[in-house]
Amino acid sequence: MQALRFAAALYRRQLAIHYWGRVRRDPLSRLHLAEGRVNPYAVYDEVRAIGPVAPTRLGNYTSATHAVCNSVLRDRRFGPRAVEMNGPGAPGDEIDMSMLDKDPPEHTRLRRLAQPAFSPKQIAGYRPRVERLVGDLLDAAAARGTFDIVHDFAAPLPIAVISDLLGIPDADADAFAEHGAVVGSALDGVRSLRHAAALMAASNAMDEVFVRLFALRRREPADDAVSRILAAEGDQIQSHELLPLCRLLLVAGFETTVNLIGNAVNALLDHPEQWETLRADPAGLADAAVEETLRFDSPVQRTARCAREDVEVAGHTVRRGQFLVCLLGGANRDPEVYTDADRFDLHRVPEADHLAFSSGIHYCVGAPLARLEAGIALRMLAERMPGLRRAGALTRRDASIIRGPLTLPVATGRPAVLTA
Repeated sequence: MQALRFAAALYRRQLAIHYWGRVRRDPLSRLHLAEGRVNPYAVYDEVRAIGPVAPTRLGNYTSATHAVCNSVLRDRRFGPRAVEMNGPGAPGDEIDMSMLDKDPPEHTRLRRLAQPAFSPKQIAGYRPRVERLVGDLLDAAAARGTFDIVHDFAAPLPIAVISDLLGIPDADADAFAEHGAVVGSALDGVRSLRHAAALMAASNAMDEVFVRLFALRRREPADDAVSRILAAEGDQIQSHELLPLCRLLLVAGFETTVNLIGNAVNALLDHPEQWETLRADPAGLADAAVEETLRFDSPVQRTARCAREDVEVAGHTVRRGQFLVCLLGGANRDPEVYTDADRFDLHRVPEADHLAFSSGIHYCVGAPLARLEAGIALRMLAERMPGLRRAGALTRRDASIIRGPLTLPVATGRPAVLTA
């Protein structure tokens, strides 16, 4: 009976999305449909045309403007509570999202445990390791001539780095990539019993890795993030909080970067003149390409905040308990903030900081590592494969909160070998 009730709630939700999206043309519902996954930016334009704050069919609000999203994300009168927002079947019903779904002081306590692993000194120390990994991956890709940017390059790089940072021995990159994609797709809400089973299996598989790692590091502490977190057990973190925090650090530690690199290569190949610009100065423009990709095609497209009290936002009163959905991808293309906001331009002088890594106290703790990895990846890709070109059609992830390619076939562009 419990399974039947769960299934009924899921399918009611799916029917509601299709009705409100296809029949009533509700913008937030359309973001869950194919049109929203392929081109959410057209939907964001419609939301922005309604006003800086737009009501949703559920009695909440949404915004695609930079000013409102930035203000709400920084406002302590708003906090997360994703389970309540997503409703039945949300990933928070099955998976504890650790500090992502917590307010201070719990959020502050858990973030302080994670922060040292991503300090400037720690991140700087990873540069040689990232450069070696990128070099090895490009060597293997060059030997094949054609390869998939996601499977063969964008995914194994950050998975190897975050596994090293956490202290996971013999990490299975393919399995972690699959688990990350499942968790990322579930952020939109669980769609079916099969999807729920896949999410549970991915969660259980990651938990098994960490249970074994916890046992190892309790016997043999090392210089890694998991050892340092375990050393704080019973004082700064409770036993039941260990798995959610480590699972979050693992998935968040590579999912954003996988999609950032994939989106960057896709945008560069869509804009050949920008690829030529990067090829001409890889060392000088790789970091700019990362920042412009984060703005132009953000790996995380939206987040939400719940009002803890009645709050006035752009002329609307958001009542206590109501949500405001911040459309980060729309805010990053707000024409009131960015000149020619829909143009991908490596020489852009940004008029404001983008919100791809959120803002306020929930600003992404792993942002420095993601920037380092993506910057090195794009620089070395442009240096070593200047003739890069598409070798097949892009397929997108079946998700709307996490945006990125699932597959992106490319060719190195090396000259063909003539035969007699």
